[in-house]
Amino acid sequence: MKKNLGRVFLAILIFLHAEVFASTYVWSATSNKTTAYVNEPIYLKYVCEFSDRAELFSVEFNPAGEYEKYIVKNLKESQNIVDGKKISSYEFVAFAKTAGKIKFDFEALIKQTTKESIEDMVIGRDNVKKEAVTKKIIKQEILEVDVKETNSSLVGDFNFEIKKNEPKVKANEPYHLTITIKGDGNFEVLKPLQFNIEGVKIFAGEVLQKEKLSEAGESGEWSQKFAFVGERDFLIPEFKIEYFNTKEKKMNALVYEAITVSVEKGFSKEELLDKAEDDSFKFNYTYIYYVLIFIAGFLVSKIDIKKRVVKKSAGEEFKQKIDKAKSLEELMMILALNDSKKYEQIILDIERKKIISLNNAKKILQKSI
Repeated sequence: MKKNLGRVFLAILIFLHAEVFASTYVWSATSNKTTAYVNEPIYLKYVCEFSDRAELFSVEFNPAGEYEKYIVKNLKESQNIVDGKKISSYEFVAFAKTAGKIKFDFEALIKQTTKESIEDMVIGRDNVKKEAVTKKIIKQEILEVDVKETNSSLVGDFNFEIKKNEPKVKANEPYHLTITIKGDGNFEVLKPLQFNIEGVKIFAGEVLQKEKLSEAGESGEWSQKFAFVGERDFLIPEFKIEYFNTKEKKMNALVYEAITVSVEKGFSKEELLDKAEDDSFKFNYTYIYYVLIFIAGFLVSKIDIKKRVVKKSAGEEFKQKIDKAKSLEELMMILALNDSKKYEQIILDIERKKIISLNNAKKILQKSI
C-alpha cells in the first residue's frame, strides 16, 4: 500500500510540474545566402529554443534529400541545455540544381509525452487507451534564395598541386606524375583525366577522393597518378580544368603547362626480351626497377660458351623471365615491356599495393599466359 501511495504522490508532483511549468518553444531559421550560383553550397540552420529543459518533448526534423530544384545534405545536429533551457539545432548544406528562385519549405514534428503515459509508467497501469504521445507538425519559416547560372558545372575554390619527376629518363623507364586538386566545391563533378601521346604507353591510376562536408560545401582533395613510358623524347601536353570560382564570382581555370620529357638511349624492349644469350652489353645498375641487375646475373650464370645455345620460343622465354623474377618491381617491368595492355590490370594492382606478394602475382599470371 505504501509503495502504491508513493507512486501516486510522484505522479501528482509530475502532473503539477507539467501543468504549472508547461514548456513553450520558438523556432528560427537562417540561411547564409540570399543569392547563390548553381552547385554553390548554401548553409541552412534551424533552431528550436524551449523555455525550460523540456524533458517531455522531442523533435524530429530531417529534410535532407534530393528535391526537384536542389539537394540538401545533413551537416550537424545538436541538443544542448543553456541556462536551464533546451536548445535543439539542425544544420544543413544545400546545393541548387537549376537557376531561378528556390524556396526551402520544410516541416518539423514535435512530440510531447502525455500525462497518461507518465501515469502508466509510474503507477504501472497497462490499460491506458489514450495516445501516450501527442504530435504537432511545425511549419518552418520559408527561406528563399535567388540562384544564378554559371558556365561550368564545377563550382568552388580550387588549387593545383603537381608532383613530378625530373623530366629526364632512360628509354622504357617510367616518368611519374601525380595531379592533386584541393579546395572547396563539388568534387564529384571532376572526371578522370586522360592523355593520348603517340608512341608513349600511359598507365593511369584510379581517382582517389577525400571529402568532408562543411559550411563551405565539400572540402577535400582529388588526385590521380600517371606513369608515361616511351623510347624517345615526348611531350605531355598542356591541360586545364575550368571552373566557376565562388569567391571571385567569375570563371577560372587550373592550368598545367606542357612539359617535354627527355629520354636517353637505354635498353630497348627487343634487347630486354629477345636477346637473352648475348652477354656483350654493359649494364646500367641504376635502372629504376633494378630489372637489369637480375638479367645480368641470369646471363652470367646460365650462358655456357662451350655448349650449343638452343633458341627458345618467345613464350617460353617470357615464362622463364617471370619464374626468375625476384621482386614485384622486376615482374612489373617485364610485363609492361612484353604486353602492357594485356597485363595492365595486374601492373596497376601491383602499383596500388593490391598485390603485395610476388608468389601470388606469379600464380595469377600462370592462369593468363
